[in-house]
Amino acid sequence: MDFWSIILDLSKGFGVTLKLFALTLVIAIPLGLVFAFLSMSKFKPLSYLMKAIIWVVRGTPLLLQCIIVTFIPSVLFSIPNKDVANFLNLDRIADLQFLFVLIAFSLNYACYFAVIFEGGIKSIPKGQQEAGQVLGLTKGQIFRRIVLMQVIRRIVAPMSNEIITLVKDTALARALGIMEVIMIAYEKVNKYVILTPLLYAGVFYLLFSGLLTILFHLLEKKISYYQVT
Repeated sequence: MDFWSIILDLSKGFGVTLKLFALTLVIAIPLGLVFAFLSMSKFKPLSYLMKAIIWVVRGTPLLLQCIIVTFIPSVLFSIPNKDVANFLNLDRIADLQFLFVLIAFSLNYACYFAVIFEGGIKSIPKGQQEAGQVLGLTKGQIFRRIVLMQVIRRIVAPMSNEIITLVKDTALARALGIMEVIMIAYEKVNKYVILTPLLYAGVFYLLFSGLLTILFHLLEKKISYYQVT
């Protein structure tokens, strides 16, 4: 067994893990903010519909959602995944599988982020928004200049928990054939009949989660002056 060869292969798998993690955040955070505004909409049918979608997504397993998204083209629309891949100009079915997983992860975490955003926005006293109106600010200016940074300050802790959970949830992608770090570790376990590759994979997760924890702690300290007492 070549230690460095295993570490190199696990590093490549963890690169896929990081790619799924980063793209999910890039999509899910702004989408979660949109979902939060839809959930708070004064148009009740839209608000109830969004709340129902969030309830369903948060109440069902992420793995099940990945499977459902993967089979939507072939089962619901009778379009083979090979044709979908050709339409999207993807060279491999594996790339299409990654896209399906990314969609499922993004929708799932957008719903979780939406609940956090909504709670943060509603926690801001209405008096501050009314003060902004007195100063002649528009609703958009009030949100950007008065509300947003206070909301960020209040949601850093719950957001950090969800983001660190996302790091570990990426391991679910292996069930859909994505060659992320855990799947590669399992292959090494089967090849060499030892468990150490799984331990090495755990170290990758532990180090990255630790780095994120430090970054979120620094961020929380940096924006602490936005807290209103």
